[in-house]
Amino acid sequence: MTHITTKDGARIFYKDWGPKSAQPIVFHHGWPLSSDDWDNQMMFFLNEGYRVIAHDRRGHGRSSQTDGGNDMDTYASDVDSLVTELGLTNAIHIGHSTGGGEVTRYVAQYGKGRVAKAVLVDAVPPVMVKKESNPGGTPIEVFDGYRAALAANRAQLYLDVPTGPFYGFNRPGAKVSEGIIRNWWRQGMMGSVKAGYECIKAFSETDFTEDLKAIDVPVLVIHSEDDQIVPYADAGPLTAKLLKNGRLITYKDLPHGCLTTHPEIVNPDILAFLRGEEARKSDQQAAAAPPVMA
Repeated sequence: MTHITTKDGARIFYKDWGPKSAQPIVFHHGWPLSSDDWDNQMMFFLNEGYRVIAHDRRGHGRSSQTDGGNDMDTYASDVDSLVTELGLTNAIHIGHSTGGGEVTRYVAQYGKGRVAKAVLVDAVPPVMVKKESNPGGTPIEVFDGYRAALAANRAQLYLDVPTGPFYGFNRPGAKVSEGIIRNWWRQGMMGSVKAGYECIKAFSETDFTEDLKAIDVPVLVIHSEDDQIVPYADAGPLTAKLLKNGRLITYKDLPHGCLTTHPEIVNPDILAFLRGEEARKSDQQAAAAPPVMA
């Protein structure tokens, strides 16, 4: 079986590889992608002895293109349906970008007794949009621009984003991968234009402050100072401070999509955290911040 059915009848596609007796890792993808964005990590952690699971969020990839439910509460409920169907316990949840928001809401609302650890990579919490309580956020006009571009010609938008800021291919001296760009476009175009449009509100305007405060399990927060999609100063450090048991690792100049461009750096850091080891040091990584305890 490669799909589960949610409470409202949506069919959620998932992959489930490895021994069912192994500790499960559940991967949560970013906007507007699919579980395929985790190909590298699925193979890496499978080879490290974990059971690896990834799903396509509703409206994305091979899951149902539903009319509604493109909001964080429903996304988290869908994850709970998947976790319940698969009977997962002692699970690790890893989320990138929008998927990091999904992880945060799921762990806070449904994860009690089922989640061992979580990892947020260049993720959207605490909240992205600029407002009175979040003066350092991104102006709403930026997200309005994404919505307008998506509604007008999402095929072009889905080329512009990976060609430019998502992978840092617009930086001087960047090693551009046409394959990575095309794969981003392929994943985005598989999904629903309506879900892609509505998910922009979900990832930009949802406030995860209280969710972060409610999480008790250890959480690794990874964020790059050169993230052009989710600005570092208003995300990673603030998230780590709100967590009861959070650790922040900062990269100096990796892109938002660092899981794809630099897995040789990010994967070992995540693995070390899962094993309870110290994060490694490298010339490409800024010194890891000390554990931040809220």
